[in-house]
Amino acid sequence: MAALSFASGLPYFFFNETVPVWLAASGMSLAGIGLASGASLPWVLKFLWAPLVDRLGSRRLWIRVCLGLLAVTTAMLAGADATSHAGQLAVLLLFYVTLSATQDVAIDAYTIETTHGRELGVANSVRIGAYRSASFVSSALLVWVAARHGWRAAFMAGAAVLAALAVATLILPSPRRDTAKPASLTEPIRALVRRPGVWAIVLFALLFKLDISAMDPMTRPFWVASGFSLDQIAALTTGRLLATLAGAAIGGVIATRVGIFHALWSLGLVQLLSSLGYAAAAAADAGKEPITAAALFENFAAGLGTAAFLAFLMSVCERRYAATQFALLTAVFALSRWAAGLMSGVLAERLGFSAYFFLTFLLGLPAYLLLPRVRHAGVEG
Repeated sequence: MAALSFASGLPYFFFNETVPVWLAASGMSLAGIGLASGASLPWVLKFLWAPLVDRLGSRRLWIRVCLGLLAVTTAMLAGADATSHAGQLAVLLLFYVTLSATQDVAIDAYTIETTHGRELGVANSVRIGAYRSASFVSSALLVWVAARHGWRAAFMAGAAVLAALAVATLILPSPRRDTAKPASLTEPIRALVRRPGVWAIVLFALLFKLDISAMDPMTRPFWVASGFSLDQIAALTTGRLLATLAGAAIGGVIATRVGIFHALWSLGLVQLLSSLGYAAAAAADAGKEPITAAALFENFAAGLGTAAFLAFLMSVCERRYAATQFALLTAVFALSRWAAGLMSGVLAERLGFSAYFFLTFLLGLPAYLLLPRVRHAGVEG
């Protein structure tokens, strides 16, 4: 489970952390960087082809093929011009995210099939820890390589790691299926729609991490604008990883002990406050230390909130329909992330970093109005 989560995290952090630094260092505007994040759309739409993963082939085959093609696409990005060939870059990024989203569908289904309800809190601590550990390789390490040998060498190194993981999936064990495959492509979606209170579940999935989704695309450009060098960004990314691991570990234990519902509101509140840390750091303009502190707290808080959030999403999925239902719920979450990222650059340019980060705090508040409904929908604790 940890190894699969690591493989899932590599392309995600490459796209969301390394690519924005590359684009900012190449001279692209904040609006352009925000628009480039629109290539994350396949993470929103992955539920459309998730039924194919439920019905066709094995999880191992889907994962292996996606990792291999991700390696090829990363190598192609190494030769792309970030500013002069925007159309080519957009196509490559879109294909890259489609492969990552498809791999995620297969990996999430594998996890749900092999994890019992009582294990979800701690299991998601393991998953988040391994997932975020991938940021050290695909973000911190690649930026460190870029600082010394250029972006082309960094991207080729990333392609080599993905290719090695594709080969490693040859020894991935096959999970045991306790139930038969769905009778039709639409059966998993119909089963979810018939669930009592599903509207509250879907709306909560859309809103719970909207603050983080809106803030995240502008954090790396904020570092660059604040004078952080590539070496400093690599070091900060490593520190953020450690903060996330700590948050995920603590969040998983809390979710297991107090229940998913209590973990959602208590850990989610800490997550919400991280936007204020960035807003204060930008407003103070006191140098790199406040920004570093805000970044570390943001990742610690995100680790706490994500442990509870993933346990919530998994708890409402039926194992028989694991790939499709979890893909649909995470796609709803990805929709808010995609829309927020698309507008983030334009709003940050118009409002300034401090006002924009405060706006992301306000975006995180509406989810709390849904918590009573979420509890009535069957979330325990």
